Amino acid sequence: MKARYLGEIIKSGVVGVIRANSAEELMNITLALSKGGVKALEITMTSPGALETIKAVTSELGDGAIIGVGSVLDSETARAAILAGAQFVVSPVFRPEIVELCRRYDKICIPGAFTPTEILSAWEAGADVVKIFPATKLGPGYIKDLKGPLPQIKVTPTGGVNLENTADFIKAGAEFVGVGGAMVDKTLVAQKKWDELSELAAKFVQAVADARISFG
Repeated sequence: MKARYLGEIIKSGVVGVIRANSAEELMNITLALSKGGVKALEITMTSPGALETIKAVTSELGDGAIIGVGSVLDSETARAAILAGAQFVVSPVFRPEIVELCRRYDKICIPGAFTPTEILSAWEAGADVVKIFPATKLGPGYIKDLKGPLPQIKVTPTGGVNLENTADFIKAGAEFVGVGGAMVDKTLVAQKKWDELSELAAKFVQAVADARISFG
């Protein structure tokens, strides 16, 4: 099951990183991104009602989405999210105990790392994909450089990914991109323009598809 979900996330090319101010807002954003074609949805633990939303969205969307949890800092939180229905666990840092717990429950683990040493350590510990975070200043060139000596490691950038550079990250060797604020537009959310949010999400999905076609 884990291998299937990971394959689907990589194929889709985009993970929506969702932060919100309320449980209701969190649900609306999640449904809007799903409608726009973003299959992998990361509900961050910094949002109110995150665990309840994971349960509700998993029930609402079923196999139409892959629901995960983000901003996880310890194994206790990871376990609670997994029991709520999360299929993947994302952390801004590398904690071996989180990786161990995900492997125990056969869930996808995506820890954060920054330097080549951190990235390799996370991979050797059993990470399924390593999140390059923050990717804001480093840009696509960093991933391209990493892939030279470390071609076996699956990586994904988060932080600073937008419509203008999504294709460049994919072409540089990223398995998929994690997109937060550039896709979950605060103005659209505040005005509850969920259809427009879906349209924006669809543009990211298309950007990945176009990049893969042009890249080969």
